[in-house]
Amino acid sequence: MILLNVSRTRRRRLGVAAAAGGLLAALLTAGPAAAIPDPGDSPAAPKDVSRSDQAEARAAVKGGDIPGQDEIVHSANITHVANIPKDVLSGFNTDLAFQGKYAFAGNYDGFRIFDISNPKKPKTVAQVLCPGSQNDISVSGNLLFLSTDSSRSDSSCNSTTQPATEKSSWEGMKVFDISDKRNPRYVAAVETACGSHTHTLVPDRKNVYVYVSSYSPNAAYPDCQPPHDGISVIKVPRKAPQKAAVVGFPVLFPGEGPDGGGNPGAPTNPGVSKTTGCHDITVLPSKDLAAGACMGDGILFSIKNPERPKVIDRVQDNVNFAFWHSATFNQKANKVVFTDELGGGGAATCNAEIGPNRGADGIYDIVGKGDRSKLVFRSYFKIPRHQADTENCVAHNGSLIPVRGRDLMVQAWYQGGISVWDFTNSKKPKEIAYFERGPLSTDQLVVAGSWSAYYYNGYIYSNDIAKGLDVLKIDDKRTDAARKVHMQELNVQTQPDYFD
Repeated sequence: MILLNVSRTRRRRLGVAAAAGGLLAALLTAGPAAAIPDPGDSPAAPKDVSRSDQAEARAAVKGGDIPGQDEIVHSANITHVANIPKDVLSGFNTDLAFQGKYAFAGNYDGFRIFDISNPKKPKTVAQVLCPGSQNDISVSGNLLFLSTDSSRSDSSCNSTTQPATEKSSWEGMKVFDISDKRNPRYVAAVETACGSHTHTLVPDRKNVYVYVSSYSPNAAYPDCQPPHDGISVIKVPRKAPQKAAVVGFPVLFPGEGPDGGGNPGAPTNPGVSKTTGCHDITVLPSKDLAAGACMGDGILFSIKNPERPKVIDRVQDNVNFAFWHSATFNQKANKVVFTDELGGGGAATCNAEIGPNRGADGIYDIVGKGDRSKLVFRSYFKIPRHQADTENCVAHNGSLIPVRGRDLMVQAWYQGGISVWDFTNSKKPKEIAYFERGPLSTDQLVVAGSWSAYYYNGYIYSNDIAKGLDVLKIDDKRTDAARKVHMQELNVQTQPDYFD
């Protein structure tokens, strides 16, 4: 049931019992936080929770503290205009990219192309079966890029899972020709060290550079050896994508020893991930800047030479950040929002037990200019609604909403839903709109919810892990001006200058 106005007050009482922290504690004490674990070809299995957590979730639904199972609630300024359920691709839905009237949606089993010329009635144009988690997706011109971060028998779309300990195993980047949206054509594959968990495009006229983020090396993996303290850079000629190749592996965390010079993690910094690569990078080509979310570190670097990025500044938060997951610049490029994926996206961290500063966004001002720029912490932002302990919830992928003079962002929080928030004042961020579903289950913790929520040409698009593509519209005087901004292409991690 869709509620246009949610009048009930959601009380902040979930998760305060001692038992409520049990599941998260088990997840976090087992080792450093990580991104969503690679389950191979199939989604992660549901996790059992205690009977007291089950009872608390049911009581919260009955008492109106959280929505009921699959019930949709949202702020009065949000309208849910469409939902397209998953179809033949049954794996996790992942990231989104846009081009003209098309949306491209990643899935652990491949990718799906939607015609969104009428956002209220999206239509499936193509579904491509090409398994290999997590199938992070981007587009540029006639090319589509797909990340493979699970060990495969070969680079084909018919591959099967194979242990990473075998030298013949393959992980890396796949490239498709999408000049015919109804019939994408697989044209290239490039193996990269430790695979490709995510990737970021740095396009120019003749080539597309691809920054490949991957991590967690192991001495037993022939193609993923420590130290792994940088990123792979792939050069893809637009007119000859079959010639795509790795052209460098810039070291971002130089240091002595087998693990390089990144955050050492535990036991030096308990509860913090050891830096063995980057999780995600956002580039701002108009400013020759990039921000890297690199496990235990956040970095700011120059991409004046795209083949040789240069680190300008590096920060850590060993109190409240467990896993630096992603980054977003504001329009003026004087702020960066970093996200902390506490619990790896598979835990219930949006409760009173965890509090407002963990599993949250960290807002940093960029102070100074050029190579002397510094990242200066200002505040945290986290959704103000507590979730049940059967709901995975933590800060995840989002994008700017382009309004001159304001810093506005829409963001996914897995089963915490979608939040629209204002960080114009770096020290006092505030939510201005939201959309969420009730828990997928009140008996088990099932990984679900919005993986990515992005603003594109007047609408918010969300790729829900379990429920499919959601389309939302926000009507608010603070965001209305964004409707005048129309993009021909949007890869959120290749952040555009919306007003150029």
